[in-house]
This record gives sequence, structure tokens and C-alpha cells, in this order.
Amino acid sequence: MENQEQIAKQAFSKMARLCSRSEQCSSDIRKKIMAFELPEDTVDEIIKNLTEEKYLDDERYAKAYAKDKFRFNKWGRVKIRHYLRMKNLSETVIQTALNEIDEEKYKKVLIQTLKEKAKKVKKKPRYEKMGQVIRFAQTRGFEPEIIHRYLNLVIE
Repeated sequence: MENQEQIAKQAFSKMARLCSRSEQCSSDIRKKIMAFELPEDTVDEIIKNLTEEKYLDDERYAKAYAKDKFRFNKWGRVKIRHYLRMKNLSETVIQTALNEIDEEKYKKVLIQTLKEKAKKVKKKPRYEKMGQVIRFAQTRGFEPEIIHRYLNLVIE
């Protein structure tokens, strides 16, 4: 039993260091703690302590993730939502994070993405060109209704 407590303390301090270096979500940390082969209730306790001591905060993680993926990777909300769901985050946490994305910047990034793709599509009939641009924007995670709204600004 003594050994188990030592391992639990070791796991806590290791996870605390990790969380202080970069934002983490509870599901990723849970997987890492499971590697220590601790009982489920001990894992829950460690996660509870990390959360209480503000090392771990799923909402903070989701906001940072959404902001970074939008800013640096130019991802749309659909793709960001998908990846956050894969982290087992609640729908309210995900929605809060997505609401942090500025609407004007979102529109500008989408239009820029559409323009860049439209330039790269070689001479093709208008509908084929539109199809390629739409598919590309959707793989980037932009919503179809928003893509269609701004498509005519980009393709003559």
C-alpha cells in the first residue's frame, strides 16, 4: 500500500509539471495516469486534485485549442468541434470554446481560404471550380452554409 501512495504522488507531480508547461485536457491526463497502473479511484482522486489546484481545466484547454487551431491552422468550427469531441469534452465546454472565435476574423479567414484555393484551381468550368473550392473549405472545417454565403465573392 505504501508503494501505491508513492506511485500516486509521483503521478500527481509528473502530471502537474506537464500541465504547467502546456494546456492539457482531463481525458489525456487520465490516459497518462493509467500508465502508472493505479486503481480507478486513485486516478479520479489525482485528476480531482489537479483540477482543484488549477493545473487542469477542460474549459481553459478547449478555448486555447480552438484559438490555436483557428489562428495557426486556419481550421473552421466543424473540424475544431470534431477534435474536441474526440477528447471527450462536454458539448457546453466545446460550444463555449467555439464562441470565443471572433466572427469577423472567422469570415476573413474563410474568404482568404476560398480565394487561395480558387487561384490554385486551373482553368475549369465554373461549377467544377466551385465544387473543388467548396470541398476544400469543408475539409478545413468550415460550415457549408457559410462557404456558400461567401463563395460568390471569390469565384467570378
